[in-house]
Amino acid sequence: MSFYDFSVKTMDGKEVSLSDYRGKVVLVVNTATGCGFTPQYEGLESLYKKYKDAGFEILDFPCNQFLNQAPGSNKEIHTYCKGRFGITFPQFAKIDVNGKNEAPLYTFLKSQKKGFLSSRIKWNFTKFLIAKDGSVSARFAPTATPEKLDDYVRTLLEK
Repeated sequence: MSFYDFSVKTMDGKEVSLSDYRGKVVLVVNTATGCGFTPQYEGLESLYKKYKDAGFEILDFPCNQFLNQAPGSNKEIHTYCKGRFGITFPQFAKIDVNGKNEAPLYTFLKSQKKGFLSSRIKWNFTKFLIAKDGSVSARFAPTATPEKLDDYVRTLLEK
């Protein structure tokens, strides 16, 4: 099983196959608009602009499981992120990343790369880096800024 075997919902509820991203390096991030890490959107957008023409994508999955820091509808979240941070990378429908309603994509990602002491997502802005072949290359804690991921992204793009 690989990353490409999953489908996710867009902000407007349409199913999208992650096989659409085959052959690209992908960063998957669970986000929230009211989190102390929310300013990372600026760094994510910079990273995206730097590498998108080389085959890099960022997939943003808002998640309201951590102290209700992603309130509002999918549209409200998107409007805020686009207006405040100018993001141009894809945002998807709000999801759960832990628990009985967790998205199957996150069950897979967590099974491939565990965090410190646990596979559980501990907070917003946990990041998974996917290689061109659909394998999960790395997992980064929320404290890992997008700038710290630059070398990892570049290395995978060069492979």
